[in-house]
Amino acid sequence: MSGLEPTPEQFAALAARPADAPVVMVNLLKFKPEGGRESYLRYGQEVVPHLERAGATLRYAGQAPSMVIGDGERPWWDAILIVEYPTPQAFIDMVTTPEYAKVHQHRAAGLDRGDLIATSTWSMAPE
Repeated sequence: MSGLEPTPEQFAALAARPADAPVVMVNLLKFKPEGGRESYLRYGQEVVPHLERAGATLRYAGQAPSMVIGDGERPWWDAILIVEYPTPQAFIDMVTTPEYAKVHQHRAAGLDRGDLIATSTWSMAPE
């Protein structure tokens, strides 16, 4: 695996999440020095129809990180994206189509590292 693709174990863990609950994907992105950001932006434009078909919502996209709490002046990543999918299966269905694979090439071409973290929303109410 390239480090930009999930392992079979990671995919299985995602598929094992509650089927009826949203999954919020946190994307931590480190662009390649030469043309990485541009390749990733092309991916960002071309992935929109796939996100729409999956029922996904872009919740946040940003860059220019600086540390407020933590070690160093900057985190290792250049940009962060947060995308909510209605279910884990919606994400899996999206990324396993041949049409998505054509778009994904721009993501892979643009990134030195791209951590993708599946999260669930907390209920802040006391239990």
